[in-house]
Amino acid sequence: QLQLVESGGGLVQPGGSLRLSCAASTFSLENTAIGWFRQAPGKEREGVSCISGSDGTTYYSDSVKGRFTISRDNAKNTLYLQMNSLKPEDTAVYYCAARRKFRQCVLFHEFYDYWGQGTQVTVSS
Repeated sequence: QLQLVESGGGLVQPGGSLRLSCAASTFSLENTAIGWFRQAPGKEREGVSCISGSDGTTYYSDSVKGRFTISRDNAKNTLYLQMNSLKPEDTAVYYCAARRKFRQCVLFHEFYDYWGQGTQVTVSS
């Protein structure tokens, strides 16, 4: 069973930055499709960014493209999400998730099998 633990959330002012981390145990992330999702109160969970395990291709939602960067450190078995130019609408609980069988990542949460507990990101002045 893959375990994922997120960290790095917090309160930040608009225009600020945060870096989220997702540490994996019992399973290597190197060849795993893994991504970041978020869920704001009263809204559905949405895909933010993901990275494929097959070739490292990255994908971003239109709402974060150019502001967020996903990366993976295979030596540390950790996934990151660097978030810059944060906006109040980025406020949500952020989750990392991994696919069990497929190396291709997609930004649809229904296709992911393992989830972390989430970390709160609040963007407010």
